[in-house]
Amino acid sequence: MYFKRLKDLREDSDLFQQDIANLLKITRQQYSLYETGKRDIPVELLIVLANFYKTSIDYIVGRQNKK
Repeated sequence: MYFKRLKDLREDSDLFQQDIANLLKITRQQYSLYETGKRDIPVELLIVLANFYKTSIDYIVGRQNKK
């Protein structure tokens, strides 16, 4: 699932959940719900993350394995 990729991308960049929450202009708690799969992440936030990590939305959501 995509939430595993969210965590992996964040950790690979040596960032904390709060760092990504700040980027997305949401609370750390809200981002944590996305990263644990308890809530679906909105497409507009996926776009921001894909741009930030320089990858595709397809990679984040697990539709492809190539970054």
